[in-house]
Amino acid sequence: MLLAAGVYPAFIAAIAEVTTLRFRRRSLLTLVIIGASAVLAILLLAGVMRSLVVEQRWAMYSLFIGLTLGGVPLVWRLAGAPTRGLWVAAGVSFVLMSLMALVGAGVSSGEANTPLLVLAGLAGASAMILPGVSGSYLLVLLGQYEPILGAIDLLKGGLLGVDGGGFDLALVLQSMNVVIPVGIGVLIGIVAVSNLLKWLLEHAEKVTLGALLGLLLGAVVGLYPFQTAIQPEAGHIHRGMVLDAAEAAALEREDWPLRPYIPTGGQAAGAVALLLLGLGATLVVDRAGSGRRARDGSGAGGR
Repeated sequence: MLLAAGVYPAFIAAIAEVTTLRFRRRSLLTLVIIGASAVLAILLLAGVMRSLVVEQRWAMYSLFIGLTLGGVPLVWRLAGAPTRGLWVAAGVSFVLMSLMALVGAGVSSGEANTPLLVLAGLAGASAMILPGVSGSYLLVLLGQYEPILGAIDLLKGGLLGVDGGGFDLALVLQSMNVVIPVGIGVLIGIVAVSNLLKWLLEHAEKVTLGALLGLLLGAVVGLYPFQTAIQPEAGHIHRGMVLDAAEAAALEREDWPLRPYIPTGGQAAGAVALLLLGLGATLVVDRAGSGRRARDGSGAGGR
């Protein structure tokens, strides 16, 4: 959506400036507006979206595919006449993203490891900045997805209290063993990736846009809509722990493993309709943002 609205180059430039201690009013305003809008959307819609994804996964994933594919014509237009470098970059990033989508779910979580936690934070920062990159896939591939989720739950329990027990400093300090390395990685990633991407858009625009194009297309692979949640059995691994029968039965539906299935005719038709709806929504935003791109310049770097 940042791409479609025509503010993605400004967003990347703003992050790069702030992380190099250049605090221009326009850059700060860009980050504040985008950040505040994101927080507002999370507060207002997170609960509804969570329920819809859990209960109507095929419908929401179909919509997400359309929203994602809507960015493809925009990136293609920004790239202009295709070159060999664009095709190669698009192919490589598509393959990498597809592999993450296909094998990520099958990688079991490992124990928390400080160097890997820093790397996981860096990967998470990259996912914040690069459109189409799934932070979850990257963390799963590093085996740090479950340890990080566990640390977040631990921190939440320490701050809010477990079973009404009030603030627990011991739990908070225990969670810091994971939170601090991840935070360091995030800071390094934001500084490095934002400045690198800004430089690439300025000096290797077609190759960079080709890579972004491949990321968008590859992200769709991980959004196959026809998956159903299956009640886990004893022996299922969740957040690094092997569950017994009682624990598996008590696991919330959103944490159940997914299994592909063959859709009905109605679901297939509905999926196509929702895909087109998401695609249309992105294109409408793209059209609304065309005025901004005309003022700032047609290239990805805003030149």
